[in-house]
Amino acid sequence: MISSDVRERLKSYYINKTTHDKDDEEKEEADRVAANIAKLLSEKSFSFTALEFLNIHRHLFEGVFKHAGEVRTYDISKKEWVLQDDSVVYGRAADIMMALRYDIQQEKEFNYKGLTTDEIIEHIVDFVTLLWQNHPFREGNTRTTAVFVIKYLRSIGFKVNNDLFANNSWYFRNALVRANYRNPLKGIEPNKSFLIKFFRNLILEEENELKNRYMLIGYQDDCDTHTSTHTSTHTSTHTSTNNSVSSLSENVKRLVIVIGTEEKGIKEMMDAVGLRNRPNFIEYSLTPAINGGLVTMKYPDSPRHPRQKYLLTVKGLAVYNEFKEMKK
Repeated sequence: MISSDVRERLKSYYINKTTHDKDDEEKEEADRVAANIAKLLSEKSFSFTALEFLNIHRHLFEGVFKHAGEVRTYDISKKEWVLQDDSVVYGRAADIMMALRYDIQQEKEFNYKGLTTDEIIEHIVDFVTLLWQNHPFREGNTRTTAVFVIKYLRSIGFKVNNDLFANNSWYFRNALVRANYRNPLKGIEPNKSFLIKFFRNLILEEENELKNRYMLIGYQDDCDTHTSTHTSTHTSTHTSTNNSVSSLSENVKRLVIVIGTEEKGIKEMMDAVGLRNRPNFIEYSLTPAINGGLVTMKYPDSPRHPRQKYLLTVKGLAVYNEFKEMKK
């Protein structure tokens, strides 16, 4: 445990140092935040709330970031090495607090009784994935998530510490990125297997290999799996697509074209197709598209999720591509 005296000496060292460069600044941030993490994790008090999440960020980065504890007011994207400079779709700034409260409330109401160890870990991974995707802050989201999750897991009986997070911080972040990243055009779906390995090491003290290169989009082992899956799926759906396109209603056809390769909310879709009557849109456009296997929810287990979006399935994308070919 790092005492307040040690933290003060760290602060004094960097203030009194006669020369400073960029490396010093980065080292100072890392030292201060590491000291703050140790202090927070030494405290037994914890409140499983969205406000606590914000307070953890404030305590971690006070004196490091001017915006410590403040929710960002603009939408963001971040180029990721593991995605070859593509970005995860992060939560909308306007919805952050509502989404954060929702995710935490859903976890509060979840019942772990009767679950196997594997099922418990998979559920924890699902929760952490959603929590991190909110990305409430300009910087420091992953470290805040780590501390919040450690304190939460301790509060429900798990004996965990920060060592794995500290020693594998880049892996943890990249695993969260891959768990949230989806690109149907490249045949890539969210992959939580890397994060599951991490949490099995954390909770069960397993020794799964945690290598960042395995998560890189295009890495041979990963690429082969995606390629074979995508190719076989595309081949099987393409044959049936020609026969099914002509049988679709005009409402469903319009909806498929409107969604395309994006993720859209109900209002966005209604505006795009020029409809104002929500019940009619759901009954005659959205529901038939879902029942036909063309459209799916982004959060199928939480239909009323505040960030709920709709996107095309592999079958829906095949139909969409067929429409594009027909227009050429």
